[in-house]
Amino acid sequence: MTTPTSRRVGRPRVQERPASGLEPRDEVLAAAAELFTVRGYTATSTRTIAERAGLRQASLYHYFDGKEAILAELLEGTVRPSLEVARHLVSEAEATPEARLWALCHSDAALLCGGPHNLGALYLLPEVRTDHFAGFHRIRAELKRCYAELLAATEPGAALDADDLALRTDLLFGLTESVILIRRADPARDQRALATATADAALRVAGVPQRSLARLRREGQRLLAADG
Repeated sequence: MTTPTSRRVGRPRVQERPASGLEPRDEVLAAAAELFTVRGYTATSTRTIAERAGLRQASLYHYFDGKEAILAELLEGTVRPSLEVARHLVSEAEATPEARLWALCHSDAALLCGGPHNLGALYLLPEVRTDHFAGFHRIRAELKRCYAELLAATEPGAALDADDLALRTDLLFGLTESVILIRRADPARDQRALATATADAALRVAGVPQRSLARLRREGQRLLAADG
C-alpha cells in the first residue's frame, strides 16, 4: 500500500521549472519577457506564457488580467528605476547640472542595455499606443521632464528658448533610447562602454564643449557610485 504524498501549497503547475527562486508572478513576467522578445508579442499567447512559467493558464489570470497587462508591467519596469534615479539627481544640488545630466543618461542607457532581454524594443509595438499603456506613457513622460529640467539648468541649456529646449530634450531622450536599437543590431556590444559613450554624446548634444567631457564624466561617475 502506497503512502499518499503530501500536497504542495499554492496554485497547481503544469510542469516543473528549474529552481529560479522567483515567485509565480515574477515567473510569469520572466517567461513573457523572453517570449515577447524572441517569438514576438502577437505570436505569444497567455497559454504559452503560462506553460513557460510552469503554471496553468487559469492560474496566470490570478496575477494578470491578460497579455496587455503583462506587457504594461514589463514596460513600466524599464522606466521606473530610471525615474527614481532622475528624481534624485534633479534634487542633488551639490553637483553640477551637467554632471547630473551625464549620470542620468548613463544610468538610463545602462538600464536599457542590461537584463537578459531587450525589452526596450517593445516600445515600438503598435499595441503600446493604446490607452491600456497610459501608465507606462505617464512614467516615461515624467522621466523626460527630468531630462528637460536638468538640461535647462546647464549653462548651454539656460541659453535656449522654450522651443529649442524642447527640441534638445527630444534629441537627448531619443539618443539615450537609441541604445535599444544598437543592442538589437549588436547584442554582444559591451554594455558599460555603450552607456558611457551615450552619456558623453548626450552632453555634446546638450551643448557641453568637448574639453569639459572628461571632468564631467568623472563627476557623473562619482554620483552614480555614491548612489550605488
